[in-house]
Amino acid sequence: MTWPTQLPLIAILRGIRPEEAVAHVEALIHAGFDAIEIPLNSPDWEISIRDIASRFGSQALIGGGTVLRPEQADTLAHVGAKLVVTPNTRPALIVHAVKRGMLVAAGFATASEAFDALEAGAQALKLFPASTYGPSHVRALRAVLPPVPLFAVGGITPANLGDYLRAGCTGAGLGSDLYKPGQEVSRTAHMAQAFITAYQGARA
Repeated sequence: MTWPTQLPLIAILRGIRPEEAVAHVEALIHAGFDAIEIPLNSPDWEISIRDIASRFGSQALIGGGTVLRPEQADTLAHVGAKLVVTPNTRPALIVHAVKRGMLVAAGFATASEAFDALEAGAQALKLFPASTYGPSHVRALRAVLPPVPLFAVGGITPANLGDYLRAGCTGAGLGSDLYKPGQEVSRTAHMAQAFITAYQGARA
């Protein structure tokens, strides 16, 4: 499958609060992002995801991250999310979320985990934590994986994003370098543009 958004960069807003979510997502979409993830270890994540899915669901792929259990995927579907991102490979969770009509980006580290995730129905793969393995790991995996969307997540910065893309990643999930809890919206907008510039430079 191909990744369904125009920009294959997922903004990860870990720790964001409901009263902050709309403003930061609005800034990200204005910059050009069209995939947003709020991890489920964020405060009152159900409210944040409901609010941004209601407001921006027609403009961006909205979902939850750090999804560990099938019932969490059910809650995400209920609040309007379309994307489930996991930190690990749990075939039962992947099967359940896909049956709910969700797009699943499954966390993995090894080739065995990647193939288990794909067999369970995951439509995309998330190498996590990418900084532990590096671009050479991506290059080796690409030699055996089918042409599915592959995202590097964990330690991705504007400076190293291009290395992962050139190694074979489709895109990346962007965490603390893009957003830290409590930061100003202007900082989010600035970093969003820095990542987009890095992506465009690597793809030129």
